[in-house]
Amino acid sequence: MRDYDEVTAFLGEWGPFQRLIFFLLSASIIPNGFNGMSVVFLAATPEHRCRVPDTANLSSAWRNHSIPLRLQDGREVPHSCRRYRLAAIANFSALGLEPGRDVDLEQLEQESCLDGWEFSQDIYLSTIVTEWSLVCEDDWKTPLTSSLFFLGVLFGSFVSGQLSDRFGRKNILFATMAVQTGFSFLQIFSINWEMFTVLFVIVGMGQISNYVVAFILGTEILGKSVRIIFSTLGVCTFFAVGYMLLPLFAYFIRDWRMLLLALTVPGVLCIPLWWFIPESPRWLISQRRFIEAENIIQKAAKMNNKAAPVVIFDPMELQELKLPSQQKILILSLFRTRNIATITIMSLMLWMLTSVGYFALSLNAPNLHGDAYLNCFLSALIEVPAYITAWLLLQTLPRRYIIAGVLFLGGGVLLLIQLVPEDYNFLSIGLAMLGKFGITSAFSMLYVFTAELYPTLVRNMAVGVTSMASRVGSIIAPYFVYLGAYNRVLPYILMGSLTVLIGIITLFLPESFGVTLPETLEQMQKVKGFRLRKNTRDSTEKEENPKVLITSF
Repeated sequence: MRDYDEVTAFLGEWGPFQRLIFFLLSASIIPNGFNGMSVVFLAATPEHRCRVPDTANLSSAWRNHSIPLRLQDGREVPHSCRRYRLAAIANFSALGLEPGRDVDLEQLEQESCLDGWEFSQDIYLSTIVTEWSLVCEDDWKTPLTSSLFFLGVLFGSFVSGQLSDRFGRKNILFATMAVQTGFSFLQIFSINWEMFTVLFVIVGMGQISNYVVAFILGTEILGKSVRIIFSTLGVCTFFAVGYMLLPLFAYFIRDWRMLLLALTVPGVLCIPLWWFIPESPRWLISQRRFIEAENIIQKAAKMNNKAAPVVIFDPMELQELKLPSQQKILILSLFRTRNIATITIMSLMLWMLTSVGYFALSLNAPNLHGDAYLNCFLSALIEVPAYITAWLLLQTLPRRYIIAGVLFLGGGVLLLIQLVPEDYNFLSIGLAMLGKFGITSAFSMLYVFTAELYPTLVRNMAVGVTSMASRVGSIIAPYFVYLGAYNRVLPYILMGSLTVLIGIITLFLPESFGVTLPETLEQMQKVKGFRLRKNTRDSTEKEENPKVLITSF
């Protein structure tokens, strides 16, 4: 009995066929970078103030003093949600009284923005915030828009794997790409915030499903030695490329509807990939469609200039790619004993809080001092060295220490931002980017660490449950950004504190580097503690680290 890798070994590991699949599947992820972070520009909140209608017949002096001042970040700025009662100041203006000299402004009655708002167009011509006035009493809708998108991501991550198992990797890959592109296009015609948000949830479902299925398809087609590179320098890096291109589009297209239209074009350009990306031969074999799988391998052999056997997949000889029947595993198995429950809870916290830091920093990048588009580009660019660093560290160093180390780096520099004087804006931006580097590096290592901690019986469930915690973190993250409207450094204090805290907790997790993977729950290592001695392990129990997938999503 031979398995798939042995049967197809004649193809080689890195021929023209594998390079084509590597590039095309990675390139198909670029639109995910657009849609995953497009909300930072689509739902941006420009500076705004209450509108004072021309019919109010105010003198120039009273028009200039019609908006009260408030204290923000140590300086007085015009209030964005209040104005002096228009009837009163119109009466003072008609009597010829001067504001500040004849009338004490602090004693005047105030009212809400009854005539709407005036939005600055220095940065954005229009966003969904300016379109539907999502400010003041309705400002809660802005972070909710982002959270509901990530809620769609949560739903999509539940169903994408099952759909691809049932209907095939290729079919679901292009179906979810169509959902992501099609519903993004429909958002252009939104007539209100509710319609936009409902469509955005569906875009989120398509976005993560496309990502996950492309991941699965690539790892099933590519050889063992290429898979880990595909999952880091391939998929993650191309996501970052899409993220980097987003501010470039947004810089030249300042209207949110036209920007959304431009962001759907790359998805349409992916249609020709249907004729170049094959179905997974492994999935076809699991469905006993041996002839179709053999045709794909024959074409791959021709492309790689390799001689293929006359019969590649012999149903009588090939070991089918189906897992043997196992005992039913429940999610409660992850909490069976005190030790296992402690590891699970700590892992859930690690995933969720790291996700909060990653997405909050990404969503908050345009709100930093300086050019919003440049800051967003730098936030995307810093991810590339972060992924490369994570990949290099994972090859040689213990998991606990490198994850805790980059979390301490990320959290520590975020806490330093509150000490930076306001005049040194470039230093604040640099610290925020360094924090993003550390948290992104940690985020990309979590799949490896979690997969190595748990035994074979519950490994997939453990990775699935903990990655769901990261979706919860992404849903919470927009509200960390929302706090910045009240205090500029408050989000960084919270993110930095939580990141350092989770870095400390990581040190108490068991070490998995160079240790035999557990096969049963009883073989799981103990949680580290100050009084626990390090267990000695027989060197014969050590084995190579498994080739597991790394991804920030």
